[in-house]
Amino acid sequence: MFNHRDVEIQSIDHLGIIAGIIDSMGLVEIINEIVGQESGEKVSPGHVVKAMILNGLGFVSSPLYMFPEFFKDKPCEHLIGEGVKAEYLNDDKLGRVMDKLFIKGLTEVFLAISISVIKEFNISLKSSHLDSTSMHLHGEYSTSLPSGVFNYSSGIEIKASQAIEITYGYSRDHRPDLKQFIIELISSGDGDIPIFLKPESGNKSDSSSFAQIFLEYKEHLKKEKAQKQMSDEDLLVADGALFNAKNINLLSEVRWLSRVPMTVGLAKELVSTLLPTDFINSSLTGYYYCVVKSNYGGVEQRWLVVESVERKKSDLRQLEKRISRLKTSSLDKLKKLLNSKFHSYQEAVQAVENLNKQLKYHQLDNIEYLERQLASKKEQTTFYQVNASFSENINEIKKAHQRAGRFILATNVLDEKSLTNDDMISEYKAQQSCERGFRFLKDALFFADSIFLKSPERIEAMAMIMGLCLLVYTLAQRQIRKALVATKSTIKNQLGKSVNNPTMRWIFQCFQSIHLVKIDNRILISNWNSEREYILSLLPDNCRYYYQC
Repeated sequence: MFNHRDVEIQSIDHLGIIAGIIDSMGLVEIINEIVGQESGEKVSPGHVVKAMILNGLGFVSSPLYMFPEFFKDKPCEHLIGEGVKAEYLNDDKLGRVMDKLFIKGLTEVFLAISISVIKEFNISLKSSHLDSTSMHLHGEYSTSLPSGVFNYSSGIEIKASQAIEITYGYSRDHRPDLKQFIIELISSGDGDIPIFLKPESGNKSDSSSFAQIFLEYKEHLKKEKAQKQMSDEDLLVADGALFNAKNINLLSEVRWLSRVPMTVGLAKELVSTLLPTDFINSSLTGYYYCVVKSNYGGVEQRWLVVESVERKKSDLRQLEKRISRLKTSSLDKLKKLLNSKFHSYQEAVQAVENLNKQLKYHQLDNIEYLERQLASKKEQTTFYQVNASFSENINEIKKAHQRAGRFILATNVLDEKSLTNDDMISEYKAQQSCERGFRFLKDALFFADSIFLKSPERIEAMAMIMGLCLLVYTLAQRQIRKALVATKSTIKNQLGKSVNNPTMRWIFQCFQSIHLVKIDNRILISNWNSEREYILSLLPDNCRYYYQC
């Protein structure tokens, strides 16, 4: 019989998977090599970053200032490293490590880790996808580091790079009232793996930076000697923010694919005037396209005018609502016009012209300018009124119906054998890889919304840590899906359906209520079963260590 005080129960849940993925990436070793270790420190920088990722992917809505509390019921030494205790992971330690990461260059640190992942897991860079998002913040932010030279115990002197500016800008979250910073992200088409991450100031414009980001990305890959994973035949994909004359000229040595914004005159004309008979069937269900040659910006390109059946249905529904809404407001404006009195004929004409300019899907018909007399005791005054009818602008509505569901893709890859028209559509659809990553970073269960750090440098460092969380998550998900496809196997999702592409969030849920139990110096794993054993077999061997005692 044993004393209950000799029993210690600590939660592992899905954290063993996260720790195993981190180990398989060699993340701790890479961080320690880049940042360096100080003599006598109880936890190395690499282990601090590992702990922060475990916290970030804990999905318990634990903000960073609750960091030590998060690990109180966790087996820190088992999950993080020998000798690591929860009390060592305090705000001061985290802050110092984040400062060191900033000094070393956050983009460079992230890329060193992602390049290691690319090589270790043979991730294809045949296509890479760029996008950006805004992260809103509360409070005031002033620099926490001097702008001069830093001198750590290693004796190395490093000049800090300029911190981003936390300021107002175009908000993707529709919160223009809040300050923000921008995250620019490049993900692989193979598994949505984030490869390149760069925090930017809150007022940075996508159209002014996207081309430079692509060029910087390629240059970094060359420096990291990742040519085996990336070649001149690889494709860089972005949304319409990339497409302007300056950017596409800068990318003359790069194969690119972009959406053409409707602010380009020729694009707006094409989607409005091409007839259904101009389109041919795509091999992708629900898509049609028409190929057009373009020399926009002096760059020879292939444009693909694409029509999506599903999108057309949605656009037409929205169009009908918009026409109905505009009709109501336009009739109110017309009523006001008809009741108005104008001092001169010219003033009445100008009022009609002004209203006509505001009407998008409607028009004024049978316009009459009526001269009226207003008699008073002293004099007779002349004024003018307008009489007009109101109808739909059939031509404009027809154009709107015509362009419903249509968008244009452009590429400088002219050879259709090298990049087929269907591949253009598929690659652009894969642009959702970045959007999925941003949804992950903005998830209410993630600590992105709980950023309390009061300096731009540490906010940048936190953005990099968030990116590493996304890297670990997507890498684990890619490995499970790849293993399931290779073995022609499936697992049950949350709806009980057999799938070969489960989300990692669901896998994490499958590992809830797993504990490490210590009884009389013996260590056991509770609540283990065959389903969890099978899932573990799909993951790298490093994950197995944390569930075998």
